[in-house]
Amino acid sequence: MKVSVIGTGYVGLVSGTCFAEAGNDVICVDNNQDKLAKLNAGKVPIYEPGLETLFERNTKDGRLRFTDDLEMAVDHAEVIFLALPTPPMEDGSADLQYVLGVANKIGQIIKDYKVLVNKSTVPVGTADKVREAVAAQTDVEFDVVSNPEFLREGFAVQDFMKPERIVIGTRSERAAEVMRRLYKPFVMSGNPILFMDERSAEVTKYAGNSFLATKISFMNEIANLCELVGADVDNVRRGIGTDSRIGKRFLFPGVGYGGSCFPKDVSALYKTSQEYKYNFQILDSVMKVNDIQKGIMVQKIVKEMGEDLSGKQFAVWGLAFKPNTDDIREAPALVIISELLKRGAKVKAFDPEAMESVKEYTNLDIEYGENMYDTLEGADALVIVTEWNEFRAPDFGKIKAGLKQPLIFDGRNIYDLNTVEQQGFTYHSIGRRSINVNKAVTAK
Repeated sequence: MKVSVIGTGYVGLVSGTCFAEAGNDVICVDNNQDKLAKLNAGKVPIYEPGLETLFERNTKDGRLRFTDDLEMAVDHAEVIFLALPTPPMEDGSADLQYVLGVANKIGQIIKDYKVLVNKSTVPVGTADKVREAVAAQTDVEFDVVSNPEFLREGFAVQDFMKPERIVIGTRSERAAEVMRRLYKPFVMSGNPILFMDERSAEVTKYAGNSFLATKISFMNEIANLCELVGADVDNVRRGIGTDSRIGKRFLFPGVGYGGSCFPKDVSALYKTSQEYKYNFQILDSVMKVNDIQKGIMVQKIVKEMGEDLSGKQFAVWGLAFKPNTDDIREAPALVIISELLKRGAKVKAFDPEAMESVKEYTNLDIEYGENMYDTLEGADALVIVTEWNEFRAPDFGKIKAGLKQPLIFDGRNIYDLNTVEQQGFTYHSIGRRSINVNKAVTAK
C-alpha cells in the first residue's frame, strides 16, 4: 500500500519505518530542513533500539523516503497519517494548531478519496475537528480515523511490529477495510484489531496512559508509607504483583514518571474532564503526587547532608526519563539536578544516550562524564536517577575509590540492600530501609 506520514518525530519516524518494513511504499513529510537533511543522509535523529537497522534497510530499498513536499505526499498515498506534535499549553490542554493546520492544507490539496489517520495523541473530538477542517476546503470524499499509538520508548519497534492490540476509531466501513488491510501483516499471530467509534478510540489512549501513571503514583505513595512504618516496598510489590487482578508491571517505585506521554496525557485528560464540568479527582491527585515524588530524593540528600550544599559535588547517573531512550522530556533527573544546583552544589553527570539532549535543550550548568565512573572523582555522593542496565552491576570498588565518602542515593532501587551494606556504603533508596555505615541500620 501507499502510505504517507506527516511529521517525523518519534511516533512518525517509527511508524513510517515500520510500515515500510512490512512492504509498504512510505513517504514521510517534515518542514524541518535540518532534520530532512539528516534523514536523507541516512542518519536517524533519535535513539531507539532496532530502529536504525530497519531505517537503513528500507531507505536503501526505496520503500522509505523523506520530503517537505506535502502535495506530492498527499497525491501519493491511500492512507495519510498525521503524526504531529500536540504539546501541552499552559492550562494543560493539548495544542492542536499543527494537526488542524495540516488538515486545512490537505483539504486544499486532496484530489481523490483518502483515509486521514490521527496518529498523534489528541483530545476527544479531534477527529471531528480534522473532518471539519478538511471539509471546509474540499468536496472530495475522505474519511478521518483515530488510530492511537501505544509505543513504549525503548521498545517502540517491537511494539509496532508485534502489537498487543491495534485500536481503530472509525464509523466508515470503507475506511475500516483500508485500515484492516494495512495492519494485517502486524497481527498474523492473532492479536486483535479493535474497531470502535472515533471518540472512544481517542479516550482509550488517554485512559491507558493515565491508568499506568496512576499505578506508578500509587506505588510511590506506598513506598513513602513503607519508609515511615518500617516495611520494605520490594516485598509489598511482590506481594501484590502476584495477584492476577493487579499484575507485576508498573509497580516499581522511584522518583516519579516523566517522558513525552504520561505527564502530557494525564494533564490533557484532566483538562478535558474540566471542560465537561467533571471533577476527575484521581488524576488531580496523580499529578500532585508525581510532582512531589520528583523532589523525594532531594529531601533525602538534604536530610543526610544539610540544606546548604555549597562546595558539595554530586555524581549523577542517568538523565533520560527512562533507560533505552535519549528523551529528557519531564525527566526527574532534571528536577533533581536543578534543586541541587539551587543549593550551591556542583554536578557531573553521565547518561549513555541523553547527554547531548541535555546540552541542546537545557541550560543546566553541569559537567558531563566520559563514562559512569568518570563522574565519581571527587564527588561527595552518587545519585542514581535512571536505571540503565550498565548501572545495575557496577564495580563497587571503583565507586568507593572515586567518591570522597561511600554514599549512594538510589532513586530506582537497583541495588540489593544486603550487597551495598556488605560493600560498606551509606545507601538511601525508595521505600526501603536506609543503610548508614557510620550508624546502626535504620528504618525510616
